Amino acid sequence: MSSSTVITGIATLVTNDPSLGDRSPLGLIPDAAVVIEGDRVVWTGDSSKAPATDNRVDAGGRAVLPGFVDSHSHLVFAGDRTQEFNARMSGRSYTAGGIRTTVAATRAATDAELEANLTRYLSEALLQGTTTFETKSGYGLTVADEARALRLAAAHTDEVTYLGAHIVSPDYADDPAAYVALVTGEMLDACAPHARWIDVFCEKGAFDGDQARAILTAGKAKGLHPRIHANQLSHGPGVQLAVELDAASADHCTHLTDADVDALANGATVATLLPGAEFSTRAQWPDARRLLDAGVTVALSTDCNPGSSFTSSVPFCVALAVRDMGMTPDEAVWSATAGGAAALRRTDIGRLTPGAYADLTLLDAPSHVHLAYRPGVPLVSGVWRRGVRVV
Repeated sequence: MSSSTVITGIATLVTNDPSLGDRSPLGLIPDAAVVIEGDRVVWTGDSSKAPATDNRVDAGGRAVLPGFVDSHSHLVFAGDRTQEFNARMSGRSYTAGGIRTTVAATRAATDAELEANLTRYLSEALLQGTTTFETKSGYGLTVADEARALRLAAAHTDEVTYLGAHIVSPDYADDPAAYVALVTGEMLDACAPHARWIDVFCEKGAFDGDQARAILTAGKAKGLHPRIHANQLSHGPGVQLAVELDAASADHCTHLTDADVDALANGATVATLLPGAEFSTRAQWPDARRLLDAGVTVALSTDCNPGSSFTSSVPFCVALAVRDMGMTPDEAVWSATAGGAAALRRTDIGRLTPGAYADLTLLDAPSHVHLAYRPGVPLVSGVWRRGVRVV
């Protein structure tokens, strides 16, 4: 039988249940406790009313919030792009083409080297409070390399995304149509068993709207649900296509028309914002305020990748979103937890209510607001994943 644990003495508990506590979207409960049994939360409420349990942990007046849900990352790769970043910070603009550098390094790496990189970045993320992450292929761009990337990723997460359509493979530079045929044919057949999602980079220098529609439609026919890199570098058809195909998430959403915002507000697609990319490319910030005021569901994620956003820190992205994207601290924390869960169409993570997985982050601070108030400070002092303390 599983044992039970109460974490008591919580200064502020973020439940993400607006029926609890202060009735805000965060469902904040002061002087709170949370009870874990097995891998699930079974009770939350006032610390003085906590039921008896087998074990007791005193939070010591610290804040507890759901583990971060990082719903967009690219962690199966080799090499780095330090020189490219240095050049960009010296004035060169960012384009989609730099991905080819990582493709070459990834193809040359062994399975053991790729998995060692993957686990390294997962460990980094865990120490910073991330308990659920999505990750993609996209740096192999051959049937064998894409399939092995997904196989390696699937050993570490259920949220695996097939991104054979990251860019047109250098091997097909003169025949993009043939590469689309490969991505929607033999490569899809090899990759679908290892993935839950299919993604495409719909952007100038990558795939246009018609190509993206063909790729995502083929993935849906194989049982993979769409996500899409949309409207990152310029205005384009990506957001409209995401809503049309019921994609779980349109990611980046930096350059939006009023029609794009309306489509997101009236559809089920989450707008996932990735401020690490704008930070690392000195690009225009996404306008989170515009989206939130329109009623769009917003997620925050790291986009951890070696080219445009080499950070595994959700707290860093929360601070950027508050400082430069018009979000309040409450909105940013919700988007990095419940918003990320919505982008993965999950209801068992991103909240701390009975029945949810016991994925918790303990901050060395009395409030979640300190994530933005004290940027760059390692505030995460404890992490539980599936009911087990791992940090």
